[in-house]
Amino acid sequence: MDAAVRGRAGAAAPVRPRPLIAVPNRFAASTSALRYAAEVTARAVIDAVWRAGAEPFMLHPHAPGGVADRTEVAARLARCDGVLLPGGGDLAPYRYGAGDTHESVYDVDDEQDAFDLAVARATLDAGLPMLAICRGLQVVNVALAGTLRQDMGGPEREHRHLVHRVAIEPGSTVARAAGAEKVDASCYHHQSIEVLGTGLRVTARAADSTIEALELPSGRGWFAAVQWHPEDTAAQDPAQQGLFDALVRAAGQNC
Repeated sequence: MDAAVRGRAGAAAPVRPRPLIAVPNRFAASTSALRYAAEVTARAVIDAVWRAGAEPFMLHPHAPGGVADRTEVAARLARCDGVLLPGGGDLAPYRYGAGDTHESVYDVDDEQDAFDLAVARATLDAGLPMLAICRGLQVVNVALAGTLRQDMGGPEREHRHLVHRVAIEPGSTVARAAGAEKVDASCYHHQSIEVLGTGLRVTARAADSTIEALELPSGRGWFAAVQWHPEDTAAQDPAQQGLFDALVRAAGQNC
């Protein structure tokens, strides 16, 4: 056999680029290793995206004065194959038309709110695949003219530091991704959906009837939103990792 042919035959197959998944950063007042305020993304989220076969792409939340340029946000997302909207602090109640702010509302940042809402709207407009987690679910609901219950009723009713059973609608996007109709969900939230956003459909609930998952049947791209934190247990629980895997599979079709 000719040496050149042998060389070609023995060459490694080209490595396919990983789909690029945009993840908006979260503002942090401080971190242990830095001298300034920071922008952060939970490592558990990034690890889950990487395990699914994608490249996490952290986005700077740029929305000066609490106003985001939707054209700019859409242009920034155009290079990406999918979006993951992660958890974080509470949305400002005025964003969904609430007149008063409950005393339990915390970590509100107007720039963060404006950017996340613009990302949600631009992603849905573009038909990019999107997985929304906890605050991310609430952001999408508000972006589609829904509202939130500012407090679920204090320690006796909130879902903080809690793992509980969630029932998922058979055949739904979340059920297909998780490969299950019941999952143990790791939760950390004191707010929940009040009025459902336009076009959204509830596909999972907790035993206390709290909405735990949403889908958008009329959406142009793959979409799932969960109120719990699948990243908490994704490394050990294939059902939770399955949500990230499904996002990346959908994003891979855009590569």
